[in-house]
Amino acid sequence: MIFEILAYDFMQRALLSGSVIAVLCSVMGIFLVLRRYSLFGDALAHSSFGGAALGLFLGIYPLWVAYVFSIISAIVITRTRERFNISGDAAIAVLLASGIAVALVMIGLSGGFSIDVFSFLFGSILLVSAYDTMFILALTGAIFIVILLLFRQILYSTFDEKQAKVSGIRVERINYLLILMAGLTVVTATQLVGVLLISALFVIPNITAMILGRGFLGTMIVSITIAVFSVIVGIIISYIVNIAPAGCIVLLTISILVGVMATTKLKKLLHKEEQTV
Repeated sequence: MIFEILAYDFMQRALLSGSVIAVLCSVMGIFLVLRRYSLFGDALAHSSFGGAALGLFLGIYPLWVAYVFSIISAIVITRTRERFNISGDAAIAVLLASGIAVALVMIGLSGGFSIDVFSFLFGSILLVSAYDTMFILALTGAIFIVILLLFRQILYSTFDEKQAKVSGIRVERINYLLILMAGLTVVTATQLVGVLLISALFVIPNITAMILGRGFLGTMIVSITIAVFSVIVGIIISYIVNIAPAGCIVLLTISILVGVMATTKLKKLLHKEEQTV
């Protein structure tokens, strides 16, 4: 059964692009989670949804408009937060609400929901084309090159911005660069899980990995492993059972999180019992 599924070109593209997106979301997600921007990816996704709706209204390829809209929105809201000293949660709430508002207005002007809008909301990984797959690979490669070149600066500014500034790191530029990459990652990942579930792929694998407490690199590796496993298994199960891939993928990540939490709690209880004996 599995080998028969892998024989289909669309499944090969889905598994390849999905795995790459999973890795990208895990890597970007860990920086957002550590910066306490866990919902920033969700806000960017809703903002990109507004861009996609605008693109449909204007008759432009929605994904490209979503990229531009998401990046501009993230930069503007970040600049506003810094200038007017708005808290991160408040800024994210403004970004999220703005994206949804624009999307609803554009959808209304376009005459209601369409297939393209629904695919953007809930993901359409099984419909990814060869061109989309190549673009995802190229974009992921470019982002990883930037992260590798500036890894020390990004990591340092993530853990301690003040000390990073004292050390001569241009923290503001690093922050804007991270936001730019996060925006590109979010819009790309919407093809996999859609706007409504995007935060799950950014946050849940990283939270699960952090519970295991294996240091930064160890956490990143565990997070990537969980995300890729969930994507591959989720796509295969969804095809066999004929259910939505996005929902199946997210449910798998949640199941792994619950399993790790239960196992960790059980280990602590057993350790306490051993100490009392």
